[in-house]
Formats: sequence, structure tokens, C-alpha cells
Amino acid sequence: MGGADGQKSVHVSSLRPVWRRARFALLGVAGFVVALTVGFGVFAEHISLLTQPTDMRTADGIIVLTGGQSRLSAAFDLLKAGKGKRLLISGVNPHADRRALREVTGGDKRLFTCCVDIDHVALDTIGNAEQSAKWVAAHDYGRVILVTNNYHMPRSLLEMHRLLPQANVEPYPVVNSRLDDGSWLTKPDALRVLATEYVKYLAALARSVVPANPPAEHPAIVSAAIE
Repeated sequence: MGGADGQKSVHVSSLRPVWRRARFALLGVAGFVVALTVGFGVFAEHISLLTQPTDMRTADGIIVLTGGQSRLSAAFDLLKAGKGKRLLISGVNPHADRRALREVTGGDKRLFTCCVDIDHVALDTIGNAEQSAKWVAAHDYGRVILVTNNYHMPRSLLEMHRLLPQANVEPYPVVNSRLDDGSWLTKPDALRVLATEYVKYLAALARSVVPANPPAEHPAIVSAAIE
């Protein structure tokens, strides 16, 4: 009896460090989940409060990231209002030409001919930032207006600041549907978009910790990629 009790006591004692490590691991996972959940709430609240500026200050240039007609229309309105010298439309489908874009935005031919550049290279937000950085460097711009949807703005700004640390990038969020009333909590599609964007934002945040060398290319090389 004594020998068996001794062996049992030794066995239990040997398991204590294992249980302790398991408990710490579970607490760590629970803490991580809580942090993600709270972070998502803060992220969604921030996006819900983003609105279009009523009086945008004039900048050197305007950059719009493709993804919807509302973005293009807002960017072209800024150009027509003289808020920038030139407009870069980044991430355009290679099969879409200048005429098609002009018809979509309802822009006049003269303004498109003189002051609109089109980037067909970028395939995602990282590519948008890379091509935009080349465009900004080629024109030696110090301040640009960034146009994209409100839910896409935080991640876009992170990518732009990572490659344009010396430039002043002013956000111009496009709001297609209101989120400030909390209705997104009951809309599966809106919740899915916000959750997906939150995950991508965290990845962009991790990338922003690592210093990046802004793409520096000769204007002639830039013009080959941007019409």
C-alpha cells in the first residue's frame, strides 16, 4: 500500500509542470482571442466614424485605388475642383482603356488627356502603394490625397506610409453605406467585409514594422507602366 501510494504521489507530482504549462497556454490563447475581438471592435468603430472631408485642402496630386465607380467619381470630382494637379488611377484592369474609364466617371476628355495617369500594373493594395510611390517620386510630390472606400482606408494608409514615409498622405474615404449606427452587426455581408479587412489590416500592420525602401525609379520607367 505504502509503495503504491508513493508511486502515485510521484506520478501526480510529475504531471504538475505539464498541467501548469497547459494552463498558461490556454490562458495565452484566451487572451489572444480577447485581444483580437477587442481590436476588431475598435477597428470597426474607427471605420464607422470615417467621413468625407467637406473642405479638402489642395494637394500636389490625387491617388484613387480602383474598386468601384464611387471611388473614381469622387477622385475625379476632386480633380475637377482643382484639389490636385494630376490624378493617378491605380490598379486598373489591363483591358480597360482611357476611354472606358472616362465614360464611367463622366469626365471630360480634355481633363483626362492632360491630367489623368492610369496604372495597369498593381494587382492588390501592396501593388497600389508601390506604383503610387513611383508616381509620387516621378512628379516630386510632397502631399497627395488618397481616395478609397472607408473600410479600405486604414490598410491603404499603412501601405502608403510604409513606402512614402516623407510624403503627406491625406485620406479621402468614400462612404457607400452608413456604418455609424451599428447596423453592420446585423448584416452578414458587412460583417464579413469588415472581418476580412481587419485580418488584412493586421498583416499590413506587421509589415509596417519592417522598414521598407521606397521604390525609386527613373520617370521614364514609370511612364512605361503608367499611361
